[in-house]
Amino acid sequence: MTRRLSVAERHAAAEKDLLLTDIAAQSSWDQFLVEQAVYAVALNEDTFSCNLLRDLLPELGHGFLGAAINAMSRGGLIEHTGQYVPSTSQATHGHPIAVWQLSIKGSEVAAQRRARGSAA
Repeated sequence: MTRRLSVAERHAAAEKDLLLTDIAAQSSWDQFLVEQAVYAVALNEDTFSCNLLRDLLPELGHGFLGAAINAMSRGGLIEHTGQYVPSTSQATHGHPIAVWQLSIKGSEVAAQRRARGSAA
């Protein structure tokens, strides 16, 4: 039985132009794409919440957002800031949602990806 890669390992190993067959080989193609979107936002924003991500993702991706955030947090790529903001989703009636930021590990993974991309 082959060992499944962690979220951090998947993102560290991801090349700039992933092939569809490579993405499809992941445990969940849709969740992986949402994770990539979360990671891209984390790299470009000091802090972020699901409010921002929902605005960027197609409706289909909204269902994977919580799972992607949880996986990336458990994988050490992002971390909770300790802050909360009201949700802008009508379905949640403005309940508080977490504010996130890129972790040190997430920054290191990004640096490894950039170094690998410039070496190619």
